[in-house]
Amino acid sequence: HGVNNCLLASHSSVAADSVDFESLGVFTQVGLERGAKNQFSTFSSFITTINQKKEGIGNRNSPTQLVMPNIKNVRDLPPICLDVRQKQRISIDTLPQELKAPIPPEPSLPVRTKTVKDFEDDVEKAKSSGDWKAVHDFYSTTFDSFMEINAAFKKDTSSAFNTIEDSGINVKFVNIVYDALLNTPQDVQKSVLKGIINGLLQEWKGPRTKDDLRAYCILLQNPQFSNTSTYVIYAHLLRQIAALTEADHHFLVHWSKKISQKRFKQLVDRLLQFISLRLFPAKPEEFPPMVKCTWWIPSATKVLALFNAANSLISPPIISYTDFYNSTLDHIDLMEEYHNWQCYGNSHRFSFCQYPFIISIAAKKVIIQRDSEQQMISIARQSLVDKVSRRQKPDMNMLFLNVKVRRTHLVSDSLDELARKRADLKKKLKVTFVGEAGLDMGGLTKEWFLLLIRQIFHPDYVLHV
Repeated sequence: HGVNNCLLASHSSVAADSVDFESLGVFTQVGLERGAKNQFSTFSSFITTINQKKEGIGNRNSPTQLVMPNIKNVRDLPPICLDVRQKQRISIDTLPQELKAPIPPEPSLPVRTKTVKDFEDDVEKAKSSGDWKAVHDFYSTTFDSFMEINAAFKKDTSSAFNTIEDSGINVKFVNIVYDALLNTPQDVQKSVLKGIINGLLQEWKGPRTKDDLRAYCILLQNPQFSNTSTYVIYAHLLRQIAALTEADHHFLVHWSKKISQKRFKQLVDRLLQFISLRLFPAKPEEFPPMVKCTWWIPSATKVLALFNAANSLISPPIISYTDFYNSTLDHIDLMEEYHNWQCYGNSHRFSFCQYPFIISIAAKKVIIQRDSEQQMISIARQSLVDKVSRRQKPDMNMLFLNVKVRRTHLVSDSLDELARKRADLKKKLKVTFVGEAGLDMGGLTKEWFLLLIRQIFHPDYVLHV
């Protein structure tokens, strides 16, 4: 787990490309007709598919060729804030509970009296009679706007619930409504998606209210977003959440840490699957061209970072830190990601290295090992250039970190050599035992490490555990 600290965990702002909302209607309509055929049952099964097909799949920088219908007069979502990396980020833990930002007044919510029992009765009647009108009306009304979502799922519509301790969401009701949703007719499910589109298209009028944050928190849990046919809508939802202010993210993080382990894991897996399928689409024609949705992956990764922050606030954590690893990233050009992070770290260019919690141990090992090799070559080359520039005869030994030790004084000689040759520490190691003939082709180095470790942990050095 400590390897996570090898890369900086800084949040990146996301380039806000101008993206049409035409895709919301087009791809949802096409996708829902396909139903569950496009749905991966689990994230792990998708990883297996990736491993089987990775040889024939291009990297994520290759744009998918797809002709999109030209629909005009559609609204673009507001851009994601671009100043996130320009300021010193405040830790999620250190933000005060009473935030200084003014809290917008909550609009008065419509009165909705349907209870959990009423909804369950309506579903049972619909299953037995085949008449889904009452259930259809509930779903289409509830998800038509953020205000209606709060009217249905807020525990007390007359209370503000402006603290991080209580989201004010009737969690039981939300879970029951979502559990029943996937077993309803297609027209009911379509009405929910259309309502979500309406909510996402609402005009932004200044800071988001806590009711808006509640709506985002509820919409994220929609199980329909496990289906690839809904990914266009899901992407725009993630984009809006990623664009929220630091204070709003603070609330979402603390509310998320109270989600049950089962549903928290489902949310994380859904985000990981979304990122993986955008990187390696099984059917590229299902998604808009990559050049039109470069913000999909950054938005999803930033939202995933909120759940990782929530997971870190709990001891023990809600789920294992390894559950945030995305093994699909093992198959992309990791060094390109690393160089983007190094070269453009202070800009708005996205790199997975800004979010090390998502990179597996195997991928981090590759990055660190290759970077170390490149540094060795670079330092050795610089030493050679310096020697030539001073008109001195080059010596091949200058390309290595040469360590000469006596077997009888192994520890002290090793420490003396490393202390005297600090400038060469990033060069390739070459070990020589005094009084012994032999060229170090790797065997002497291994022997030196073995003997050194044995002596360091000898009781005489008082370093044993």
